[in-house]
This record gives sequence, structure tokens and C-alpha cells, in this order.
Amino acid sequence: MSPKSTGFQATLLGLLTGATLLGAGWGAQAQTALPTAPSPRSTLPVTPPKRLPVKPLTAQENAALQALFTKLRPATLRIEQCPVNACTEPGGVGTGFLISDSGLALTAYHVVFQAPALSARTSNGKRYPVTVVGYDDQYDLAVVQVGVPKGTPFLPLAKAAPKVGDAALAIGNGGGAYLRPKVGRFTGLQSEAGRADFPPGTLELSAPLVPGDSGGPIINRAGEVAGVVSYVSVRGEDENSLDIHAYAVPVTATDARVAELRRGVKRDAPVIGISLEGEWSLLANLPESAFVESKLGKTAGAFFTRVVPGSPAAKAGLQPLRVSEKGDLVSGDIVTAVNGRRIYNFSDFQYAVRRHAPGETVTLSVLRGGKSISVKLTLAARSTM
Repeated sequence: MSPKSTGFQATLLGLLTGATLLGAGWGAQAQTALPTAPSPRSTLPVTPPKRLPVKPLTAQENAALQALFTKLRPATLRIEQCPVNACTEPGGVGTGFLISDSGLALTAYHVVFQAPALSARTSNGKRYPVTVVGYDDQYDLAVVQVGVPKGTPFLPLAKAAPKVGDAALAIGNGGGAYLRPKVGRFTGLQSEAGRADFPPGTLELSAPLVPGDSGGPIINRAGEVAGVVSYVSVRGEDENSLDIHAYAVPVTATDARVAELRRGVKRDAPVIGISLEGEWSLLANLPESAFVESKLGKTAGAFFTRVVPGSPAAKAGLQPLRVSEKGDLVSGDIVTAVNGRRIYNFSDFQYAVRRHAPGETVTLSVLRGGKSISVKLTLAARSTM
């Protein structure tokens, strides 16, 4: 029997934080977003941040950013899922930008993740082949090689991190646009998404970014790239008063991660092959008190509704949640610890797994049928799932 909506789910639906990656991610992944419109994945916030009103850009700032856009647009890219010589209807759209005169470019990793074919168009409409050089799944960054002519303009990376309140320019392909500008301010530094499968320590922005903008540059007043667009968060229940903020992975000229990716380092995130699907995904951060008050048992832990066939979880025999129509637990594993580290919900489980690397073996403490058991499994790379 498949999982049903239950009363303890409904008690939490009013306290949601939505997040969606902003590019077209291709392949089976938990955070795939649509290429043309947001499709937020929701989690419960620990404490929604208190934000001060964003000061509007001045006429002078707007003019300066528009001038930068005109100057820098030739160094930006529209990245599409389709081969160079046979692109009639791209399977997805994202953004990128050149960082060297040899055709190296930065983008968000989820823009190129498991894409069967990639090409890029420059501001003059010409299309070029794209190959992935290096990536860091955890930080949603990728360096790609684009077959542009040598000497094509590129963007410098920032000499220093931005400050809250600084004006910012984004260039992207959101909403079906073609390398268009969006402006705003930096509203936060070192922001956290509240979920393990999104990058930590991001820049927060007031620019109105949407899917298709992902992978694009966030440019400071000096014309330098301070960040790479990754995701947005959506808070609120009324679509007319949603609180939407954009986030970008910070980069600088001395960034060690970018240097590694340029050298071809490919760093995968570890996974075990489980997920919370549908309405159950809203319970990723289920508080311990709510779990105990539910019909799932008296010891809080991580439950899941799907096990991916052939995954480490499947090979280890992990069992997904099964409940009755009244919401009573019928069967399914409740994971309470990873290598002895106590966890209380699915989000905790994800963070605990992300502390390790693909290929490592971990031991799970599991409640099954009211009994405690230990389950060992070897973590897999997300790109192989």
C-alpha cells in the first residue's frame, strides 16, 4: 500500500520553506527544476530569517549596471541540452559565463548534470559545443569547455567578497529570455538552504531570478563575478505575497574550488538511494515532538517512501514507509543514527550522509518492526544513480 496523507502531515503544512534550483537539471535527481517556471521543493525552516526592507537601487546604480550589462553580455552563455548540429527543441536551458580566453566557463553543476548533449550560444546567436571539465556536486559548481574562438571576451572573478547592500547585476536566460539583465542587491552572506542537497554558504540576493538563470554570473559594480546563480527560496502561502529570494555560490579570483575544477577535479556527492516523494517531502524536517505525536512510533528518526532499485539502500535491504489508510505504521525502516550520530528526520539523515564521501561504508542504526538492527552500506556517487 502506498503512503497516504495523514493528520500529522497536515499540522506542518503552514510552516514551509520552498527551494528550487534555477536551471534545467537532466536526469533523476531530487532537486530537478523546470526550465521555464519554478517548481519549489519544500522543507520546513528552522527559523525564517528576519529581513530588513531592501533599499531600491538609485538611478545612478541602475545606469551603471545597465552599462555593465551592455559591456559584459558577450562573455555570457545560454547553455542548452542539445547537440551543436541538431538543436531544434532544447531539453533544458541554463546559463554560464566564460572565465578565460581559451573557452573555459563556469556554470551551476545542476545545469549540466547527466545531460546527454550540451551546447552553448553566445550573445551573437552562434552555437558551440560544450564538454564538462570538472564539477563539485556539493557546491553546485561546474567548469566546462566551450568551443568559442580564441579571444572571445571573458569575465574576471571578484578580488573580494561583496558586502550586504552592494548593488548586483545578474545575466541569464530565465523565463525564456535570452541573456537578459536582472538587478538587485546583496542581502545576505553565508546563507544556508536548510537542506543538505543544496549548496551551503551562499550569497543572498533580491534580484528576481527564475529557472533558466541558474549558472549565470552575479556581477558587482566593478564588473567582476562574485557568485554563480544556484537556487531560490519561496516562503508564504499566498501566491500574491510570496517572499522570494535568490541565492548564488560565492566565487573569487583566489577560489580554491574553481582552481580545482579548472584542473579537472570531479567531486561527487554521496547518496544511498532513498527519497521522500510527493506530499511526504514536506516532512523532511519533521520535529521530534511531531514524530512522537504521530502514529509512526515513539522514537523519532528518518523515514522514506522510495528506495531506488539497484542503489546501496536497495542492496542493503532498506524498507520504505508503508502506512494504513488511518495513518498507522504498517512497515518500513526508521533510521535513528549514522555511524552512531543521532538523527531525528530525513533532513538529518541527508546531512549525516553528506559528511562522508562516495565509496565509504557507513553503519545505520535502524528500527524495523519495533526491533533495533544495524545495516551497513557503501555510499554511491550521485552521478552514477
